[in-house]
Amino acid sequence: MTTPARRPRLGPLPLALAAIVSVQFGNALAGTTFAEVGALGAASLRLLFAAVILLVVLRPSVRGWTRRVWIGVIALGIGLAGMNSLIYLAIERVPIGVAVAVELIGPLAVAVAGTRRPRDLLWVALAAVGVGMLALDSQGALAIAGIVLAAGAAAFWALYILASARLGATSVRGVDGLAVAMVVAAVIVVPFGAGSATSAVVADPMLLAVFAGIALMTSALPYALEFIALKTMPTRVFGVLSSLGPVVAALAGLIVLGQVLSFLQLAAIALVIAASAGAVASAQRR
Repeated sequence: MTTPARRPRLGPLPLALAAIVSVQFGNALAGTTFAEVGALGAASLRLLFAAVILLVVLRPSVRGWTRRVWIGVIALGIGLAGMNSLIYLAIERVPIGVAVAVELIGPLAVAVAGTRRPRDLLWVALAAVGVGMLALDSQGALAIAGIVLAAGAAAFWALYILASARLGATSVRGVDGLAVAMVVAAVIVVPFGAGSATSAVVADPMLLAVFAGIALMTSALPYALEFIALKTMPTRVFGVLSSLGPVVAALAGLIVLGQVLSFLQLAAIALVIAASAGAVASAQRR
């Protein structure tokens, strides 16, 4: 008797790459709706649907949460709110590949914080050169504003990482904290984008289905894929792999939004990616 062949399972590397692709193509898809709902309206709808999906799927338990846990969750929610709203405002003004490259400075800064090793300072200098090249290549006040907004998203990404670490030091399940933090983020952002989002949805109810899909692509699906991948993938490898976000974002911008980057922009993005990957790998070795 022959035993049925086992279906091959995807390894952690394809799962992690799939998570990156899902997030960046979901963000590019959201960019196609900015003319209708506006950047803040899109961020509001994305966070609202993501919060509902995570609450329904994860059903977090907050019983017994201490004050320290609530502070960590609220900080996590503030980080999510700033990341999502500012990066969408940036994407509204500059190509998505450029915005995501500048945003990558957030985890880079966390990785090298407090170090005095020359190698780590070299990564910071390399990223600074890359961002400077992007700023020089940007034409007009609108593009400069996009760079600044993406830098703000980077700062909130750093807050998100630090809050995650603080929350991880408690006995609370990370997924419970994430689900409640998404609710906090929605509560913060929705009031700013509710007006434009409501008007757009009344005019085109299909936007509800679009943003339900965007929420799945940018929140629920990548979180699940990353969770599975990190069970067998070293965090150093995952951190370096995550630095490929701007490359995937640039590809998504080209395919979904028709954005063609200049040679200088591509070179600058490559510098930021190299700096981020090097800083993360160096931090993990420490």
